[in-house]
Amino acid sequence: MRSVKSLIAAGAASLLSSAAFAADMPMIAPPPMYAPPPVIEDFGGWYLRGDIGFSNQRVDRLNNVLDANNTSSVQRLGFNTAGIFGLGVGYRVNNWFRADVTGEYRGNSQFFGTDAITYPGGVGTDTYHATKSEWVVLANAYVDLGTWWCMTPFIGAGVGGARVSIANFTDQGITNIGGVTGAGLAFGDNVAKWNFAWALHAGVAYKVTPNFTVELAYRYLDMGNGLTGDLHAFDGTNAIVNPTTFKSITSHDLKLGVRWDLSNPPASEPPPIRKG
Repeated sequence: MRSVKSLIAAGAASLLSSAAFAADMPMIAPPPMYAPPPVIEDFGGWYLRGDIGFSNQRVDRLNNVLDANNTSSVQRLGFNTAGIFGLGVGYRVNNWFRADVTGEYRGNSQFFGTDAITYPGGVGTDTYHATKSEWVVLANAYVDLGTWWCMTPFIGAGVGGARVSIANFTDQGITNIGGVTGAGLAFGDNVAKWNFAWALHAGVAYKVTPNFTVELAYRYLDMGNGLTGDLHAFDGTNAIVNPTTFKSITSHDLKLGVRWDLSNPPASEPPPIRKG
């Protein structure tokens, strides 16, 4: 009986000792809880872009079926500068490769040219005037060459189509045959045609914010040939089917562009929320 009482007393003493030890221990705080990050829609590597700029255009020569009568021809041809306005959507695959599809309108450019010709029995000079504009659609691919101080040089290439519009074409000719001077004026109807187009790009981009980039770029653009309607006199008479071809229209473009990245930059870890 004594041994049972002793065992009960020892157990009670041990329980009281454990309770006292637990009371003396500092309280252990529960682990902090983190607030879930806000749900923001992420579009991966997609971006939008816009561009403005100006052109410096060239044409190789003007061709007409009546040129077959000439024994020589010296042409001087040129366009005025015109504005460029474009929009596009693209996708960044990784840190060095991206691609986009762009559409742009190239404003009216005034064309002026002369052609000093000789032919059997005489000489002549043709003076040309016209206006030209284009719609251009391109699929482009770019390689970013690395980033230094937030600046990224890049190169690229594109293919697509160009709708070349030639309007208000006139050809004023002055001839001298056997000492007799004559003059004439011909008009070409407005024509627009789609051509295969290709481009080469080079430039530098500056990342203003994680989602906003500004770029300055040069582009060489080949838009194919332009075409007028048949040339006719003021009264509409036309003795022969003779549209004039603007052979090989190219442009050296300077553009200022912006890109808006639709993806979300990496979110920093939110501050912990403690209970109590």
